[in-house]
Amino acid sequence: MPSTRPTDEAVMETLFFDSDDLDLTEDFLSRAYAKMRIRSDAPETVRARISRAALPSVTVDEIDLGFEMSYSVAPLGRICLCLMHDGTIEDHVFDGVEDAFGPGDVVSFAPPDLPYAGRVRNARYNITMLDTDLLAQVAAGAPGRRAEPVRLTGHRPHSDAAARRLRHSVSYLRDHVLSDPGFADQPLIASTAAQHLAAGVLAAFPNTALTDPTATDRKDAHPATLRLALSYIDDHAHEPLTVADIAAAAHVTVRALQYAFRRHLDTTPLAHLRRVRLSHAHAELLAANPLDGTTVTEVAARWGFLHPGRFAALYRRAYGRPPHRTLAEG
Repeated sequence: MPSTRPTDEAVMETLFFDSDDLDLTEDFLSRAYAKMRIRSDAPETVRARISRAALPSVTVDEIDLGFEMSYSVAPLGRICLCLMHDGTIEDHVFDGVEDAFGPGDVVSFAPPDLPYAGRVRNARYNITMLDTDLLAQVAAGAPGRRAEPVRLTGHRPHSDAAARRLRHSVSYLRDHVLSDPGFADQPLIASTAAQHLAAGVLAAFPNTALTDPTATDRKDAHPATLRLALSYIDDHAHEPLTVADIAAAAHVTVRALQYAFRRHLDTTPLAHLRRVRLSHAHAELLAANPLDGTTVTEVAARWGFLHPGRFAALYRRAYGRPPHRTLAEG
């Protein structure tokens, strides 16, 4: 199969903030999140450290506030997850809700359109923010219309197991995707990671998304829908794709698309997309010259495969030999 190379564009940004000046910290937090007011009873000991790694639709921050601080924050306009490491956040309030968070807790700070307030007590925590549109991309509505916004209807995960899975998803994004700019700057890896995080959020928190196919969805899940989806995937596999993109191209809902793939191919749209991208990586390895510095890891990352070992296992299963041999003999 002829291989179209993915579009190359830088997507990752990083920053680091370290200050013991409360006014500077307030200014930074207002620019990094939303307009806020912060106060401390001991302004002489207000060391704040914040590191950020960001993709276009997701930011992951590690925050260390070694003092007690009250906060009042304007609406963020984004989903804001908090993963507590040490210390506590107390008297956290929004829209009639009041809660406190400690080590191990995973929460959504507040709905994107609501302000919130509270108090940090010598805390280290992770703040992960994602665009609300990502939730709609994972669970889109009817075709031909703008997807209805998907809202979280609770600020705590519905079970301890769901919280653990979401914590793992955030840690994976932070420690494996964003830890290496060479990986994070690959558009297909970035888009896939963002979608996986959004799916993890929907799986963890109560929300308004519908997941089961309706009668209309089942009617729409016919072979013609599948043909449109397969053609679109073949033509656009080199681009960052969402399930919603594929469903829109086939003129059906995401639920109908998923049902069509399950009914006719016993797979999912994203699993099929991964196989198509694997075939493109195979074609690129066949055409490459290892003497010019091309590596298996580089090709795998370009086609959205983060872990070389996992890519090698998928490749061997599909083509009966390791990818480095294809590159060497290509």
